[in-house]
Amino acid sequence: MPEIKSDYRHAWWLPGRHLPSIWGKKGRIQPAVHDRIERWTTPDDDHLSIARMGVIRPGVPHLLVLHGLEGTVRSKYAQGLLAQAGKRGWSADLMLFRSCDDVLNEARRLYHSGDTTDVDFVVRRLIHQHPSLDLRIVGVSLGGNVTLKWLGEQGGRLPANVTCAAGVSVPYDLAAGSRHLERGLGPLYTAHFMKSLRAKALAKLERYPDLCDRDAAVRARTFWEFDGAVTGPVHGFTDALDYYTKSSSIQFIEDIRRPTLLISAADDPFLPSSVLEEVRKIAKGNEYLHLEFTSQGGHVGWTEGQPWSPRYYAEERVVSWLAGTPLRAT
Repeated sequence: MPEIKSDYRHAWWLPGRHLPSIWGKKGRIQPAVHDRIERWTTPDDDHLSIARMGVIRPGVPHLLVLHGLEGTVRSKYAQGLLAQAGKRGWSADLMLFRSCDDVLNEARRLYHSGDTTDVDFVVRRLIHQHPSLDLRIVGVSLGGNVTLKWLGEQGGRLPANVTCAAGVSVPYDLAAGSRHLERGLGPLYTAHFMKSLRAKALAKLERYPDLCDRDAAVRARTFWEFDGAVTGPVHGFTDALDYYTKSSSIQFIEDIRRPTLLISAADDPFLPSSVLEEVRKIAKGNEYLHLEFTSQGGHVGWTEGQPWSPRYYAEERVVSWLAGTPLRAT
């Protein structure tokens, strides 16, 4: 397990753990760089959408991005990753989880942190269409948990086309992250996500009235409550703890068999730093895992530079690492 000494230079104008986390969503300007969106029919006759940039070419890396909870094609960090790939002449795709493309999916389900069936479907379809594909994958937050879980599940059976991967601000232990967000300013983040999560659940109940407990879904104020009322029962788990236990990527990372960069900040408000120590212990036995844990950065934050010319370290760092090149000239 190589542990990388980070040269991240935290922006002086974003002190603490919350401002870096909020800035990337509320303050940042990031133009969209994808050129089209395709809707793909899934094996269970549902749909998901792919925001695509460029054309896949032989001998040129292709980047697949998985976004975080309630991410969309407008997620600035996702567009930032596509832009970094574009700067290198790569093509790239952003996989939009079911219901995250502004159109509610048709099936009796949504998406969740442990569901790896869709990323497996997308990867294998890409390889089928492009047998010589050189695929590099990055997952952010929830998408990072899905990515790492899938890589670990596949282990040595992973398609050879997948050459390397990265996970950014991954909530490795979902139960610990859920409880952590019940403290301090965590409920403010939770309330933000609950607006759209609850709306989707209620829309699903209009179509499938027996899907879950409507009253419990409406009452839910924490992730633990919502996942116990909606995510768990809708997707075949007995309760929130069962969902968290079976879906947390921390139990799968020891089986990853491709070079994978894990970049997290100790001050991530979505996860207690003690979880990163557990990841360190597990990663010691796996030479494929490359850890870059910073003291600052927040959740999908890592802003550098000045207020009038900010830079987004994690996006530059991840794509440069996936390309096998240094981030900064020495």
